[in-house]
Amino acid sequence: MAENKKTRHGRPYLFEVDLMRVIFIFGVLLNHTTTAFSMAMADSVSKNFLHATHLSLHFTRMGFMFMTGLVLFLNYYNREHHWGTFWKKRYKSTGIPYLAWNAILLVATSLITGTALNGQKFWSDFVYGVTHGSNFYLYYVFVIFQLYLIFPLIVALFKRFPKNHEFMMLVSILAQLMLLIAIKYWLPHVNTDSWWYIFRSYGMNILVYQVYFMAGAYAAIHYQKVTSFIMTHAKAIGISAGILALGTVGLYYGNTYLLKLPYSSIQIVHQPYIMIYALVMVAFVFYLGKRYAYKRTHGLNPLIEKFVATGSKVSFGIYLSQTIPILILDNWLAKLSFIPTWAMLLALPLGYIFVVGCSFLIAYFCYKVPPFGFLIGRPN
Repeated sequence: MAENKKTRHGRPYLFEVDLMRVIFIFGVLLNHTTTAFSMAMADSVSKNFLHATHLSLHFTRMGFMFMTGLVLFLNYYNREHHWGTFWKKRYKSTGIPYLAWNAILLVATSLITGTALNGQKFWSDFVYGVTHGSNFYLYYVFVIFQLYLIFPLIVALFKRFPKNHEFMMLVSILAQLMLLIAIKYWLPHVNTDSWWYIFRSYGMNILVYQVYFMAGAYAAIHYQKVTSFIMTHAKAIGISAGILALGTVGLYYGNTYLLKLPYSSIQIVHQPYIMIYALVMVAFVFYLGKRYAYKRTHGLNPLIEKFVATGSKVSFGIYLSQTIPILILDNWLAKLSFIPTWAMLLALPLGYIFVVGCSFLIAYFCYKVPPFGFLIGRPN
């Protein structure tokens, strides 16, 4: 039987959070791996299959946002608040990896693609990437910086209206829904060239993710209530998740043939349907996490426990380092463009194993070998 572990603040350790982190980060890697394969393919049935099923993977980004809200509120909501200390700690633990990986990945891109490393261009690209969050899938950290800034206000809001949290969530969901409707159906017809960057490139704006942070906050504050609801309705949640996942294929074809949207708009993560799908999938993954926590105390294989625990610890590092194996994979796939697309599709699991394995090893190395822990926000 597994031990009853506690956090450093004396609360019971939530092992379900470990599995949720692992599922979401491995889902993110699958999302990006399938993108790499589809971009390397010529137009074909195989490529269309990847395009049609790709939307079903978009819940993973939202899951990461939910987890951030959940963990922040679990750690800080019921503690005495020293926000200066909070900002210093959080911006340091995420800011140093953010700067470091922007630099590392610029160098890695030059080496892997064989382009010359020009000093002036390097600094120009580095500054732009850091100030815009637009390089190497690092938009997540850019959004989290915004969350840290307003986090005290969100905490104050939940504390100010302790009996209205359900109403607050309803407002959050409706506001998110209206925003996504505007993004999908109104924004493409508007000239945004003069807009401030963070509104023009709305994927970098915390507002388009607010409902997932708020859901994480609500789940943390009302943990037992949320857990009871999810476990009671687990079957309905699981069936709904499956139906909605299949529905993303219908969404793809509807966007393609009925609305005749360009591909960038077809696959966009910020769509009303995807919001509903992502929230249901987050609830289903939460259920899987609770089942894992139960199994862990009832004789789960120690190797699985070890893998999940380690994967959870280095999940942020996996996220940060994923670009390196994806760049290598892009290079390999470009050289294999002569093979049939069906053969490339069959090779996708191998590509995914490579991306997961390489990202995991890089993150684990940083976690275990001083002083590289600072690269993944875990100084050793």
